[in-house]
Amino acid sequence: MIMEIKDIICGYGNRKVVNGISITVESGEILCLLGPNGVGKTTLFKSLLGFLKVKGGNVMIDGEDISKWPRKKIAQAVGYVPQAHNSSFEFKVLDVVVMGRAAYIGAMSSPSKKDIEIAEESLRALGIYFLKDRIYTEISGGERQMVLLARALTQQPKILIMDEPTSNLDYGNQVRLLQQVNELAKKGLAIIMTTHSPDHAFLCSSKVALLERNNEFKVGSVNDIVTERNLREAYGVKVSIVKTIGSNGEEISTCVPLLN
Repeated sequence: MIMEIKDIICGYGNRKVVNGISITVESGEILCLLGPNGVGKTTLFKSLLGFLKVKGGNVMIDGEDISKWPRKKIAQAVGYVPQAHNSSFEFKVLDVVVMGRAAYIGAMSSPSKKDIEIAEESLRALGIYFLKDRIYTEISGGERQMVLLARALTQQPKILIMDEPTSNLDYGNQVRLLQQVNELAKKGLAIIMTTHSPDHAFLCSSKVALLERNNEFKVGSVNDIVTERNLREAYGVKVSIVKTIGSNGEEISTCVPLLN
């Protein structure tokens, strides 16, 4: 499956937030979207998900313009993991994950045995099946983020959009979630994710898009886009890209901020 973003223009009212961006993401690829606060990353995601009507350009999936698709069809093709989710209702974790089947269940219908089995398999795939009977509001923030990922997988999408999935996670949970992202891509999902850490692009990216102020936009391989110059221009800070050799002999790159 291929998602093509062609010269997309999106924003609110008469204000254009994103103007003329083009990106292609294919099955098995991970696109890491970088950029400072306020440049339109979340606005772009809302347009890709059909929540916000585009002002120009097209969002295509396998050659079809999704603006002509019903909401249910979009939900069956594209899964979404938000930055955070706070629920005031004491649902069990399994119930939250089963909500990912909403695109397949009629308005007056209840989840079937198959829907529950798909939800349970998503929990198993992420290694959090042991949480299934826990109360969602009583588990940790890192566990809730993994539950939201399980809910998105229960949609059985071909494309997964993740808005800062590692925000508010401790270091260990960030690593675990990024490992899952890599595994999902190996299974054929096309993944688009935002992050505030350029290091994450080195850990799990097929390609990187850098959205800067004044609608400057760059897209390419991680080594072409995540450079000291590009990061300085985008974020306004000095950064050094340090390369080292990992335990398996692979070259590892990391970003080191240079404090004045």
